[in-house]
Amino acid sequence: MSQERPRREEDREPIKYGDVFNVHGDLADKPIAPQDAAMMQTAEASVLGKSQKGGAAVVMQAAATRNERAGVVSHADISDVAGYQGVAVTETDVPGRRIVTEAVGGQVIGQYVQPAPVEQRSAMSAITIGEALEATAQTLGDKPVDQCDAAAIQAAEVRATGCNVITPGGLAATAQSAASLNAGIDKDEDKIKLRDVLTGATAKLPADKAATRQDAEGVVTAELRNNPNLTTQPGGIAASVTAAAKLNENINI
Repeated sequence: MSQERPRREEDREPIKYGDVFNVHGDLADKPIAPQDAAMMQTAEASVLGKSQKGGAAVVMQAAATRNERAGVVSHADISDVAGYQGVAVTETDVPGRRIVTEAVGGQVIGQYVQPAPVEQRSAMSAITIGEALEATAQTLGDKPVDQCDAAAIQAAEVRATGCNVITPGGLAATAQSAASLNAGIDKDEDKIKLRDVLTGATAKLPADKAATRQDAEGVVTAELRNNPNLTTQPGGIAASVTAAAKLNENINI
């Protein structure tokens, strides 16, 4: 009988955001509550027309149901992060497809690419590296530019142009200047954001190309190499280029 006690205690441990999503800070330690999941379901239905199979709402609902059954939350509970900072579902349209990003309290918990409706599929074309960078400007535009971002943008520019020489005044040069400037600024609200650098990225690149797996690997490596935690930013540059490359493989570019 004594061996059953640890199992019972474990069953009462809540499933937290940090257990199932790549998040940090206060959100990571918050139990996933039923009303958090309900808010995400509503957001998905409002933006996408219905809750998505395999989307964040499904994961959150499963965790919240388990937490409620374990008695660690009640059906009416909502976490303060979701309650005060909200949940969000956004979509970025690119030719023939859309990139869906889901967030809680401003932190990205999921991102995936969907094909366009059936009637638009005949016009589907490959997502370029520039378009992937533009998607990042919309999904993670409020993030201050840091050295990880600058390195990833430089790798993306090199891959897009096929040239190792950084274009003066181009995306990579602008990102590096922004990261260097931001390093000396204390308040995030005063820092240069990703949207300031990446909005209109396609037009700012001297050349562009469809994103491939090799391009994504190069961008991911650059971002990892400059992150002391050896992780990529959810919804960030490497994630967007990787998502674009995966979809491009499906349409046989």
